[in-house]
Amino acid sequence: MRKILALALLGSAVAAVAQSVPDKGIATPALWPAVKNPVAVDPAIEARIKDLLSRMSLEQKVGQVIQADLGSVTPEDVYTYHLGSVLNGGNSAPGGKQWAPPAEWLAEADKFYNASIRPNGNLPIIPITWGSDAVHGHNNVTGATLFPHNIGLGAMRNPEMMRKIGAATAIEMRATGLDWTFAPTLAVVRDDRWGRTYESYSENPSIVASYARPLVEGLQGKVGSKDWLKGSHIVATAKHFVGDGGTNGGKDQGDNISSETELRDIQAAGYKPAIEAGIQSIMASYNSWHGEKMHGNKSLLTDVLRGRMNFGGFTVGDWNGHGQVAGCKPTSCAASFNAGLDMFMAPDSWKELYVNTLAQAKDGTISMARLDEGVSRILRVKLRAGLFEAGRPSSRLLAGEFGKIGSLEHRAIARQAVRESLVLLKNEKAALPLKAGQRLLIAGDGATSYMKQSGGWTLSWQGTGLPDSEFSGATTIGKALVDASGGNAVISKDGSYKTKPDVAVVVFGEDPYAEFQGDVADLMFHDKSDNLELLKKYKAEGIKTVSVFLSGRPMWVNNHLNASDAFVAAWLPGSEGGGVADVLFGKSDFKGKLPFSWPKLATQYVLNVGDKTYDPLFAYGYGLSYAKPVKVGVFSDVSGLAPGADLPVGTWFERGKTASNLDFFMNVGPSAFKLQPGVGTNSDSLRTFAVDRNRQEDSRRFVWSGNSEGLLALTFGAPLDLARETNGAVAIEVDYKVDALTGGPIRLLAFGTDLKQSGEGINIEAQLKSAKGNGWQTMSIPLSCFAKSGLDMSKLQAPLSIKTASMLDMTISRIALGTSAQGMVSCP
Repeated sequence: MRKILALALLGSAVAAVAQSVPDKGIATPALWPAVKNPVAVDPAIEARIKDLLSRMSLEQKVGQVIQADLGSVTPEDVYTYHLGSVLNGGNSAPGGKQWAPPAEWLAEADKFYNASIRPNGNLPIIPITWGSDAVHGHNNVTGATLFPHNIGLGAMRNPEMMRKIGAATAIEMRATGLDWTFAPTLAVVRDDRWGRTYESYSENPSIVASYARPLVEGLQGKVGSKDWLKGSHIVATAKHFVGDGGTNGGKDQGDNISSETELRDIQAAGYKPAIEAGIQSIMASYNSWHGEKMHGNKSLLTDVLRGRMNFGGFTVGDWNGHGQVAGCKPTSCAASFNAGLDMFMAPDSWKELYVNTLAQAKDGTISMARLDEGVSRILRVKLRAGLFEAGRPSSRLLAGEFGKIGSLEHRAIARQAVRESLVLLKNEKAALPLKAGQRLLIAGDGATSYMKQSGGWTLSWQGTGLPDSEFSGATTIGKALVDASGGNAVISKDGSYKTKPDVAVVVFGEDPYAEFQGDVADLMFHDKSDNLELLKKYKAEGIKTVSVFLSGRPMWVNNHLNASDAFVAAWLPGSEGGGVADVLFGKSDFKGKLPFSWPKLATQYVLNVGDKTYDPLFAYGYGLSYAKPVKVGVFSDVSGLAPGADLPVGTWFERGKTASNLDFFMNVGPSAFKLQPGVGTNSDSLRTFAVDRNRQEDSRRFVWSGNSEGLLALTFGAPLDLARETNGAVAIEVDYKVDALTGGPIRLLAFGTDLKQSGEGINIEAQLKSAKGNGWQTMSIPLSCFAKSGLDMSKLQAPLSIKTASMLDMTISRIALGTSAQGMVSCP
C-alpha cells in the first residue's frame, strides 16, 4: 500500500505545474515550504562572532570567504591571505600527488591548520576547515571503504543503512584529520543522459527525501547531541542547490527549464529534510534555472533558502562555478557573493579572486554588511563544530587511527549495502543462484577491475588510470566469486577455457567517468570489449550465462539481456565485490528494486514514472528475486537509434568509425575534401588506408609523402563547443603508432569556425620519433594548449589537425576526450 501511495504522490508531483513561467529564473518564496530549523540560536556563539568581527581586518574577512584547492595553495598562502578553507579536488592529494595514504593526509591537515592559527599581529586566530568530496566513502584516500554509488543505494530502499554509511564515512575522514564533506548529493535525475546520474538515488523525489535526514545525521550526528559536528562526526554539505538533475537535455551545468512547482517538488525534495536534520553547508549548483545561473540567483540562494526555508549554515560554490554568472569570471564575481554565496570555491583562481574581492569590498561593490553576513555564517559553523577548541587535526578524536579506514566493520556495512542494491532483471533456466560443485568461468572486462566496479570519484576525479595497488583491502567481483566457489571457478581474461564450464559469469559495463565527461547522447551501452560476443558464444555452446552489469545509469542492453540466462544490474558497487558473490551464490536473496525506469529504447532517456507516455522495458520499482521468479522472454533488438549513432559522446574515432557529423579531411575551409581510405589526394601528399589493430579495419593509417605539406583535419560538420571541457582540464587522447618518419616539424593544430588556427601549433616531432617502431602509444593533448593560443574553444570546426611537410607513416586507432594524462604533450 505504501508503494502505491508513493507512486501516486510521485505522479502528482510530476503532473503539477506552476501557474506561470518564471521571469528570468526569479523564484517566488511564498511557494516554497516554510522550514523550522532545529538549531537554536546560541547567545554565546553569537557573542563570539560579534567579537571576532570587531577584531578582524578587511583582508581577513575576505580570506574567510575563499576556498583554494590543495593543488594550487600552500600553508604559507593560508597564513598570508587568511584563507578560510581549503579543499582537495578529485585529482588533488598531499604532496602534489594524485592519491596518497592516510598518514600523508593527516600530516598535510596539520600543516594547513598550523598555518591558519599562527599569530598574525593583533588579528584573531581563526582555524581553517578542509572540504573533500567524500561521496561514496572517504574515496580520495587509498584503502578507504568504497560504498556503492548513490544509484545503487537508491535501489536498497533502506534509509537506516544511509545513517550507517554516513557515520562510517565520517569516522574514516576523521582518521585523516578532515572535517567537512561535500555530500550528500540530493539531485533528482530526470534525464539519464546526465553524466552524474549515478550520484542520484532515484528519479523518485520521495526516495531522495527519505535518505536526506538519516545520511546527514550519520555524517554530522544529531542536533542537540554532544558530538554534533564534533568527535566522530563532521560537517556535511547538501548539493547541488538546485535543479542539477533536471537540466534540459541532461546536460551537465545546463539550464533547468522546469516550472517552479516542479523545481520545488521534484528537484528540491531533499533539502527540506536536510535542513530539518541540521545540515550546515549547502553547495550552489552549476546549472541555470530559466537562464539564471544558480551561483548568482538571489531569489533562490537568499530569498528561498534563507528567508523561506530558514537554512542556518553557509553556502559554498562549486568548482569556479561563480565564474559562469553573467558578467563574472573565476577571478572576479561580486554578483555571486551579493546573491547569497558565502564561500567561493576558487580552486586555482583564488589569489586573483582575493585581490578583486578585497577591492570590491573597499569600493562598496560588496557592502560591509553583506561581507560580515557571509563571514558570520562561516564562523558560526566553525564555532558549532568546535574548531576553535579542537586543536591540531592530529590531536583530535580518531585522528591517526588508520585502522578505522577500510575497517572490517565498515567493509561489512558496505558489503551489506551491495547485497541490498543488486537488482535482478532476468533469471531463467535456474541460472541463479550458483550452486556448489558447478564449474564456473568468470569473464568480462569488469571481472577483475576495481575501477569499473567503483566508478568515478574514486581516488581521482574520473576514477581512471588507477593501479590495483591503491585498492588495498578491496575485493573484485571476480575474486569474490572464485573465493565463494570453493575452488570450482577460474577467471579468464580473454573468455577462453580449457574445461567446459557449467556456468559463465560475465562481468562488464561502463568505464568510469564523472560529471560532464559522462554526458551521453542516448542510453545505448557501447560494448568496447565484445562481451556480447562472449555471451552469444557461451550460449551457443550450451553454457548457462549470467551477466553482472556495472553502470551508472539504466541503459539499453536488450541484446545482452537476450544472450543472458540471468542478468543483474549491479550499478557501481564499490570496494566490496563479496556482496555480489553473496547474492549470486544464494547466501542472500535479491532485495534491490529499480531506482530508475529501465529503457525499452536507447532514445528513452527521459523516462520517469508518472509520465504520460511512460513505456519502459522494466518499470520503476521492478526487481525479481529467488522467492518470486518471473519469466521475461525475448526483447526487441530495435534500439531506436539511427545508423552510425553508436559511438560514445566524446569519442571521435574508434573501431574504424568516426562519430556522427565528423570525418577526416584534407585541409580546412573551402579547399577541404574528405579523405577516403585508399584514395589519393590531388597532390598525393597525404593518403589514408583502413587497417587492422584488434579487429578488421578498426584503424586508419595516414601516410604523408613528404613531397609537399599535408594537413589532416578531424572536422565537425557543425560548430563544436569545448569551453566546458577546456575548463575541466580535459585532453584529446590519441592512440597511435609510428612506423616511419623523416626529420622536420610535425604540428598539432585546432581551427575555429572562422578558420582561425591555434597559433603555430604544438610540434610533436620529438614525441613521434620516440614512438617510432615501439608499437601502440597514447598521446594526450590538453585542450588548454589551444585555448592559450587565443582560439575560441566554444566555436571549433576542426579540434585536432596534424600538419607536416615531412614523410610520416602514422596509424590511429582511437581519438577521444579524456583525462588519463598518458603521453601528455607540453603546451608551447
